[in-house]
Amino acid sequence: MITVLGSINLDLVAVAERFPAPGETVNGHAFTSSAGGKGANQALAASRSGSPVRMVGGVGKDGFAAEALGMLRLADIDLSGVRTVPTATGTAVILIDSSGENMITVIAGANDAVDERSVETGLENMTAGDFLMLQLEVPASTVAHALKAAREKGVTSILNIAPFTADAPRLAAMADFVICNEMEFDMLAGTGTLDIGERIEALHRIHEHTGRAFAVTLGKDGVVAILDGEIRRAEGLKIQPLDTVGAGDTFCGYLVGSLEQGLVFDAALRRAAIAGSLACLTAGAQTSIPFSGDVDRAVAASIS
Repeated sequence: MITVLGSINLDLVAVAERFPAPGETVNGHAFTSSAGGKGANQALAASRSGSPVRMVGGVGKDGFAAEALGMLRLADIDLSGVRTVPTATGTAVILIDSSGENMITVIAGANDAVDERSVETGLENMTAGDFLMLQLEVPASTVAHALKAAREKGVTSILNIAPFTADAPRLAAMADFVICNEMEFDMLAGTGTLDIGERIEALHRIHEHTGRAFAVTLGKDGVVAILDGEIRRAEGLKIQPLDTVGAGDTFCGYLVGSLEQGLVFDAALRRAAIAGSLACLTAGAQTSIPFSGDVDRAVAASIS
């Protein structure tokens, strides 16, 4: 069983030829609203990978709440841990340029109300062997409490240190497994922008110091990870991305889902990398998350 404790948002997405400079207005050519939030995205990805999932979080008493939860309901994700609070549902304002790159501003709203009571609700029925997935779009104190409680229960904790905050290094040291992109890892390492050789050296150093496993996504270059002192690599697919918004969350959900389903780590890493690539071929955060059949066919084709 996977429990995801994290953010639930409604994404407001605008597409333009290029990003505006400060103070500049550019014409956009498309707008959509869709369910998002890193917690909800990762919950849906884990569910689509084939695992049972429970979502723990919060939504507001507003018109955005139903749409923000819509795709999770369709996926039959357990929403009994989602509270409705007297504030606005979390919102993300996303701008995408013609190359598929994105800029995102997040307004926390009800996600700030995810507290220690939410943690107790989320972990009350979890046992050793279960997985707890977290991100940094809910209060750091809540994440810390959840990581501590997971360790006491023997639950495997996976922390995606996104968006990167000043609390990320402290919280990463409390998790069993840390997932991040290359920019987030370089900030965690505290040594400026790294090349791949320097990044692997830093992975060894941090792994030896903390004992934690890490997976670092590298965009078109796949993913590098360290587990039990050994560097692992996996490639995604060679694609022309349409929209990269949901790729990282898809990777996270598929990696944890694949591990929950009993795949060995290298196979889980490869499956997650390919799922992240497929997510770049469709617009939107949750709408882009691929289903397990499509991912598994792509995995089989990549090794045939």
